[in-house]
Amino acid sequence: MEQLKPGPANSIPLTPLGFLQRAATIYGDCPSIIYNTKTYTWSETHERCLRLASSLVFSLGIKTGEVVSVVAPNIPAMYEAHFAVPMAGAILNTINLRLDSRTISILLHHSESKLVLVDYQSASLVLQALTFFPPNSSRPMLVLITDDDEPSNSSNFFCSYESLVETGDPGFKWVQPKSDFDPITLNYTSGTTSSPKGVVHCHRGIFTVSVVSLIEWSVPKQPVFLWTLPMYHANGWSFPWGMAAVGGTNICLRKFDAAGVYSAIRHHKVTHMCAAPVVLNMISSLNRDPIPYPVHISTAGAPPPAAILLKTEALGFVVTHGYGLTETGGHVVCCTWKNNWNKFPAPERARLKARQGVRTIGMSEVDVVEPETGITVKRDGKTYGEIVIRGNCVMLGYFKDPAGTAKCMGEGKPRNGWFYTGDVAVIHPDGYLEIKDRSKDVIISGGENLSSVEVESVIYMHPAVEEAAVVARPDELWGETPCAFVTLKKKKKEIDEKDLIEFCRKKLPKYMVPKTVVFKEELPKTSTGKIKKFVLREMAKSLASSKL
Repeated sequence: MEQLKPGPANSIPLTPLGFLQRAATIYGDCPSIIYNTKTYTWSETHERCLRLASSLVFSLGIKTGEVVSVVAPNIPAMYEAHFAVPMAGAILNTINLRLDSRTISILLHHSESKLVLVDYQSASLVLQALTFFPPNSSRPMLVLITDDDEPSNSSNFFCSYESLVETGDPGFKWVQPKSDFDPITLNYTSGTTSSPKGVVHCHRGIFTVSVVSLIEWSVPKQPVFLWTLPMYHANGWSFPWGMAAVGGTNICLRKFDAAGVYSAIRHHKVTHMCAAPVVLNMISSLNRDPIPYPVHISTAGAPPPAAILLKTEALGFVVTHGYGLTETGGHVVCCTWKNNWNKFPAPERARLKARQGVRTIGMSEVDVVEPETGITVKRDGKTYGEIVIRGNCVMLGYFKDPAGTAKCMGEGKPRNGWFYTGDVAVIHPDGYLEIKDRSKDVIISGGENLSSVEVESVIYMHPAVEEAAVVARPDELWGETPCAFVTLKKKKKEIDEKDLIEFCRKKLPKYMVPKTVVFKEELPKTSTGKIKKFVLREMAKSLASSKL
């Protein structure tokens, strides 16, 4: 036994890129992507990705390990980039469309991006972002993505996306990773400060989470998948690669609303979709007849209220709830359903489904611990602790931030070698965990994470503000919205809620701007002078309740 060692035949690096070639072989004539009136087959998508990868290497000179960014909505080019960019040996960086130009500038500069694939609707945003680059710094090349029926000005761009595809080599030998741990993606969880958090994932991690997500969700071969989840959100929870593994049909929408979702579901006979709780609320609020067949929805983010789950499932949707982070590439905890739960009344089923659940089969360990001791909390559904995890889906680390990486990986903590999520949860007697609060810096609004500290830093810039604290306020539509509690300086001009919101709007992306501002004579503090955010959270909850 000791003489048996790994060799060339049994130690090929794991990568999700091979899913595409396999899909082209098995499902070659089947639809891969449907967008407006255009339909691609898996053979065509495979060839287009090879051509694009070839052009990135030979026409644009992209080298292995360099970063290629994409600023685009859920369109075919965004899907293709998930394969073509790493096939060229590069690292894929998808950027949130809702960020402002200054923030995008910070991300492009921090990532040292060599190329940006830019959708025509975001062209002016990216061009403005480049104007904020430091003097004499290297700027990325720009390639313009257009729709066939949309005229656009490409004078500021190196070339068009389609020209790269057309001139590329369909026989290109794509760049295989030398190791499982070669990086494949770079995703930013925060970027409005000078120290953005760039999450780097490897081929092994993305392979694992892609396959595991299919298993946990019981996704069959050739599903019809509606892209309501932005692919720039943690790479669409790794489902771009997962859909290739099962030969699914990707229904791409440039933009969507609740009516559009219903229309797409009925027209394309959609079977699966991912959605933040805000999307569940949108589709459940429309007065529509139930879908004539089950449509499976995977949701994550702020826990969906039981009432929303009831309304959604009454319309024919089957909701699966999970938990993950950008740092895990997708879901690592899932509320795995038990058949005997089906006999429970609907409210009890909804309550159970609102929990996050148990670790997926791809995770080695998930626990809820006392942060000071590392000891597992009691399984009583009441004792709070921090979620810590270990497994192949966990990121390699934060780009250019060894100290931040070491800290979150448990260095100096009781559970060294575990990823500390910063999320607070309980464990129920049956072993299922439930998130009870987010870490003090994070608010989840519409499925997007935002840092309360970053919002506070902007509020403090106002000359009339003495103190500020931002917490999550429950919201029927968005799940949570930022609520600011503010004290004003003496002898300064009085400002009102509208003034402060407008001040923030000029300095923050729209989704980070506080929706509520409460002025206080004094903010509650501990004996050491720290603001009691837990008190403010309760006040924000009561504000939401009184409005309802």
